[in-house]
This record gives sequence, C-alpha cells and structure tokens, in this order.
Amino acid sequence: MTALQEFAPILPFIIITILLTFIILVISRIFGPHHPTMRKTAPYESGMKPIGPGTRRLPVKFYLVAVLFILFDVEVIFFIPFALVLRDLGVYGLAVMGLFTLILTIGLVYEWKKGALEWE
Repeated sequence: MTALQEFAPILPFIIITILLTFIILVISRIFGPHHPTMRKTAPYESGMKPIGPGTRRLPVKFYLVAVLFILFDVEVIFFIPFALVLRDLGVYGLAVMGLFTLILTIGLVYEWKKGALEWE
C-alpha cells in the first residue's frame, strides 16, 4: 500500500466539505437578504462618522508583530505533545526539548534586542 493510498479515505470528506460549503454559500446568496446601501457598506467607526479613507496603509510594525506572534504561538504548540510523552522519551527527549526551548529563547532575545517588540 503506497502512502497516497493510506490517505484515500480522507478524499470523500474533502469532497463533501467543498460541496457543502458551496451549497451553503449559494443558498444563503439566493434566499438571504441582500440590500446594500451606502450606509451599510460604509466603514464602521464606533458609531461616529469615518475620518479619512476606510483603507489606509498600516505601518509594517503591525505586520511584524502579527507574524512574530503567529510564529511563537505555533512553536509553543509543539510543547503539548512533548508533555504527553515526556516519560517515554526520557533524558534524550528532555535534552531535545531543552535545545528547542533554547533556540526559541535565543530568537526571542534577538527580536527584543533588535527592537521588534517596541512600540513607538
């Protein structure tokens, strides 16, 4: 049995999910209310009249912080499986996870020193 054949049972679920999504979108478009007005399509600014254009450029700092958050958030997810099998891995597993944590810490210190986490 090839590796691709092992994933064959997942294919019907993917097809059903895509079809169901398409059907729900079409039905909601046909039967749902769709009456756009100028007021409904205007950007919402906490009940006040918008100041300036609704689409303004954001500083790169926002994107940098978002990417850093996602990066560290995803890497922290690796701690959960490690914690579940810690006893089975023994000292070797502890050393490898210590190295992983050390690399993450070095990356965090580097970003901190570069000022990536500073707000001005």
